[in-house]
Amino acid sequence: MKYSSTRGGAPVVGFEEALLAGLATDGGLYVPQSWPGLSHDEIKALAGLPYAELALKVITPFVGADFSRSELQAMLADAYDGFTHKAIAPMVQLDSNDFLLELFHGPTLAFKDFAMQLLARLMDKALANKGRRATIVGATSGDTGGAAIEAFRGRDNIDVFILHPHNKVTEVQRRQMTTPSEGNVHNIALEGNFDDCQHLLKALFNNHDLRDELQLAGVNSINWARIVGQIPYYFAAATALGAPHREVAFCVPSGNLGDIFAGFVAHKMGLPVGKLVIATNVNDILARTLETGRYETKGAVATDSPSMDIQVSSNFERLLFELSDHDSQWLKSFMDDFAQNGVGILGDQVHDKFKKRFAAHRLDDAGTGQTIARLQAQSGYIADPHTAVGLGVAAMMRAQGEIAASMPLVTLSTAHPAKFPDAVERATGEKPFQPETIVAQKELPERFTVLENDFDVVAEHIKKRARVLTACS
Repeated sequence: MKYSSTRGGAPVVGFEEALLAGLATDGGLYVPQSWPGLSHDEIKALAGLPYAELALKVITPFVGADFSRSELQAMLADAYDGFTHKAIAPMVQLDSNDFLLELFHGPTLAFKDFAMQLLARLMDKALANKGRRATIVGATSGDTGGAAIEAFRGRDNIDVFILHPHNKVTEVQRRQMTTPSEGNVHNIALEGNFDDCQHLLKALFNNHDLRDELQLAGVNSINWARIVGQIPYYFAAATALGAPHREVAFCVPSGNLGDIFAGFVAHKMGLPVGKLVIATNVNDILARTLETGRYETKGAVATDSPSMDIQVSSNFERLLFELSDHDSQWLKSFMDDFAQNGVGILGDQVHDKFKKRFAAHRLDDAGTGQTIARLQAQSGYIADPHTAVGLGVAAMMRAQGEIAASMPLVTLSTAHPAKFPDAVERATGEKPFQPETIVAQKELPERFTVLENDFDVVAEHIKKRARVLTACS
């Protein structure tokens, strides 16, 4: 399996090189040169398998010969060992054909654990094979940072620097990042919003001298291995509901578009996926783009679903590459226009393909709270605000007839409600149950540094602490 950049100006690489690089040297994102396919019978055979066995069959084609089957099998088993539910990704039935896919049973209570726990093991093995050390730099709107730190904490060959927007994540999210005491963990609270964090992250990777000096590696969903780690649960859910004999639709709370892009990849591999529904809060650039064909920023607004308070969805580039039939020249021009003017025009052909496979709706904070309260009143089930956005949008899709009543519709539940206790309490009048890990973190000291939104300031902060440099000095 070989990988090329969406912008066409970087060398073709194997899985291990794409894994360690994260962002391609031309500023693009790595994608497979061709999609591996699973036959009807191979998909049918996935039904009922233990999650780690299913994941092995789905992920193996993307890895190629860079890791042996036994190595990958061991890493997957270890990655899911810390999950608290035996099914790893259990489903809850809400109505005759409406389901929740619970993705919050990992160590940091969010769907990011699926990819991050595997990514840490893949990177650790790849670095050991090469006798190298790496500096991981990531940006988070909340959950990615905690998942990355939990996965990489204490690893000898890796330092982790996570940028989060200062005072714009929940206390639980912040403490998951700032309470680990290992020396290889570094938290940067950036004065700005998540888009500022993401912009600065890309700037660090696009400074090639700094990138080489620090041996930078990425863990955001710009890293292809992050997408790979999320594909299996689409197969697990769909085959449990009758695929490949019938289509299954998915509704996904979306910000950076990585999670739903994994569903798109599952479709490209042969899974019979109905509509892929982008569920967004009022930071609705993706919904507006689907409606108008204009990808245009308006500025991020703080909401009760902060992990989706994003105006620049980094994985949209991968999707546009596919929708444009791998036209790197068109894509580069589109991304340059967007970077310079804050607007990119899809054009009729790409826009039509986007609308054919995807749908999108938005839900504001009032609708989010009403969805949480209604679900609790109907069933006693408590959803976090991001999941509630997904459920509210899924209800719109049903009510408007955009998804037939006979088609199973799976909403991805992306986080445990305990991560967003204030929003849940406003909606229900009571705080959600707090798992022991969250309770324990309240007693631990925090470590983070507040930095201004300035490239030189952040770069110097990292250079002074990265062991890849101090080990050489």
